[in-house]
Amino acid sequence: MNSLFNFLNIIILLGTIQGVITSILLFRLRINKKANKLLGWVILLISLACFNTYLLETVTSTSSLLLILEAIIPLVVIMPIGPLIYFYVKTILNPEFKISEPNRKHFYSTLLDFIPNFAVILFILGGFLGLIKSQSNIALGNFIERYNLYVDIPRWLSLIIYLWLTFQFISSYKKDESNKDLIRWVKRFILGFSIFSVIWLLHLIPYLIPSLSNILLKFVSWYPIYIPLIVLVYWLGINGYIISFKTYKKTSKPQGFSNETVLNTITTLEDLMKKEHLYLNPLLKLSDVVKQTGIPQKTISAILNQYLNKSFNDYVNTYRIEEFKKQLLADNSENFTITGIAFECGFNSQATFQRVFKANTNQSPSQFRKTHLKA
Repeated sequence: MNSLFNFLNIIILLGTIQGVITSILLFRLRINKKANKLLGWVILLISLACFNTYLLETVTSTSSLLLILEAIIPLVVIMPIGPLIYFYVKTILNPEFKISEPNRKHFYSTLLDFIPNFAVILFILGGFLGLIKSQSNIALGNFIERYNLYVDIPRWLSLIIYLWLTFQFISSYKKDESNKDLIRWVKRFILGFSIFSVIWLLHLIPYLIPSLSNILLKFVSWYPIYIPLIVLVYWLGINGYIISFKTYKKTSKPQGFSNETVLNTITTLEDLMKKEHLYLNPLLKLSDVVKQTGIPQKTISAILNQYLNKSFNDYVNTYRIEEFKKQLLADNSENFTITGIAFECGFNSQATFQRVFKANTNQSPSQFRKTHLKA
């Protein structure tokens, strides 16, 4: 049994090293920067958790300094993985997506991962200042052991909730030939984490039962959890790289259009927005414009991307933002709420409006109103 465990520890260590290297490479990759950074964080956090298991299984030193370092340096940071998965999928399917200020609340639960480390730091400071007796370390150890036992419940629930949210987002996402590789990848991505969540649950249930916990850790320890995680690290790193270069090749390959086609397409779109005010329709889709103009969908999308560096939604939202600015600064605007004006301008989601407005102006709508009314 010991030789098997030693072999598994080597596998975990090698996987950890591979994960750290992969995450650094993803952080530095210039293609799909935002999505790859999020994927890099997922892989790095998994790798650090695996390294923590390696230390628990192999390091037997009783050095006080080593024990203190292990206690205050957080290696198991699991709560952000769910939100990172969710935002990674949103970002890779929509490169314009940004994690705005309201989105950051999804990461507040990360504090749960740091509570044992905070407790140790407070204990050390209290002991140094003479406020805590050294005998209290037994109570601290019991608290940390018990806390670590039950904190896996919200960790697992967080992963499940965000996997569900991600699945819902993918289900509502518009699919076409241009993004079929991405859709296939994110579905496999979610399936991989879903399989792991089932494995985790099967280990978590006996782990939480006192009469079974010691038996479980004695015979299989944490290997049923961390070996699959190491497999995930390799799989995520390799496929994350492949899909980045695949999408880069597709998007970087320019399509040839005559100057007349480009000018005609852009002029037609401008007329639809400026004269017919199609952007005021909150349900406006690219297919609606195709029907009205007769210009192929691929032509419109390609010309907007290549010549204006915008997606169709970004293009339409530019006109909505300009209309919103006009209405916001009108004399009677104080009679209306900001959300009401945004909906009048074609937006159908307050969250989308706030994100788009800040991306275009680097200000919130209320800040914009104050600045320009003062001027």
